[in-house]
Formats: sequence, C-alpha cells, structure tokens
Amino acid sequence: MYIPAPAEISEREAVVALTQEELLAEFETMTLIQLSEFVKAFEEKFDVTAAAAVAVAGPTGPAAPAEAAEEQDEFDVILTGAGDKKIQVIKVVRELTSLGLKEAKDLVDGAPKPVLEKVAKEAAEKAAESLKGAGASVEVK
Repeated sequence: MYIPAPAEISEREAVVALTQEELLAEFETMTLIQLSEFVKAFEEKFDVTAAAAVAVAGPTGPAAPAEAAEEQDEFDVILTGAGDKKIQVIKVVRELTSLGLKEAKDLVDGAPKPVLEKVAKEAAEKAAESLKGAGASVEVK
C-alpha cells in the first residue's frame, strides 16, 4: 500500500484548491439554468443528491411566521374515488389529462391517484369541480 509523503499531500491539496478556485470561477459565469442543469447531470453521473445544508439552530424569531404565511401556488388534484358513475369520471379524466381510454381507466381504477400535478389554483379548482360533477371524490392538495 502506497502512503504519500507529506510534501506530496500538500502538492495535491494545492492542485485541488486551484481546481476548486477554477471551478468556482467557472460557476460564476454560468446562468442559474446552466448551473441547475450541471447539478442534475452531476447527480445522475455520480448517483448522488445535492441536498441543501441545513443548520441546526434554536428559535428563529419573527422570520418563521413570514415563511409559513407564504401562499401555495402549485396544487395537485387527486382522485380518491370514482363513485357510481365510473364511465363519466373516466371521460372527465380523459378531457383533463389527454390520456387514452385505457390509461384513464387505469388511473380511475387505481384511485387514489393524482390526476393533475403542480397546476395553478384556478385550474385545480376547475378540474376538481368537473370530477365532482361526474360523481368522483377528489382532493386538492
């Protein structure tokens, strides 16, 4: 087993530091979209997840309620049950999702399942009303 000499370690550290500085300089020139694409590619290549660091701290003070008051802007419409009029529900699911007949039927049969994901509040409410009108039971999250 090879154990590097102390002089070799410091050289490696210097090379790594230089490489890190070069990388950081390169990242500074990237747009957020390019950087996001790089992170995704990095995660796929090395089979890792780049999670944000979370600091453990005491009470946060007045900033916490402001974050909690932030309004949700993306909603999921989840079909929880087809009800008595399963065919009508399948038709509505097809209209909302542009799925084929078999896929829509499978979705309805497999309830609870999301019909729409990450849609605007108005679109989620409209879809939920359409599904309820067809006899389905629906949740909007």
